[in-house]
Amino acid sequence: MKVKSAMGFLMALWALLGLGACGGPKAEPIDYGEDMCDFCQMTIMDRQHAAEAVTEKGRVYKFDAIECMVDYVLEHESDTPFGILLVADYARPGEMIDAQTATYLISPNLPSPMGAFLSGFGSRGEAEKVQAEKGGELLDWKALKGKRSKR
Repeated sequence: MKVKSAMGFLMALWALLGLGACGGPKAEPIDYGEDMCDFCQMTIMDRQHAAEAVTEKGRVYKFDAIECMVDYVLEHESDTPFGILLVADYARPGEMIDAQTATYLISPNLPSPMGAFLSGFGSRGEAEKVQAEKGGELLDWKALKGKRSKR
């Protein structure tokens, strides 16, 4: 009887531990002024242009600029499945949004940390407002990757 109770307890404990490990990859907050860009090694300072990529296995990569993340993803996507891709929302500094649904603006009047003049927006309307003021080209994720891959 004691053996069955012990086995039941161990099985329940194993199940709980297993559930705690599930849930997929998770993003981590960027520690501005402390974290380093995993692509260019610069300190991440800019809350309007930062980005983050998380592999399906949970490895987190942080970037000081959206262009760094895009270039990193392009270099590694054939051998590294990414589960989460986030970019800073230019209109809401420090707020991270889904990179694959964001709208991007490349404007020579809107500098970004690595000189690509690239900013991300959570809404197309916000991006269009800034574009009307600053000029530039609007892109979605697929078009942005295509443009960066041709450099």
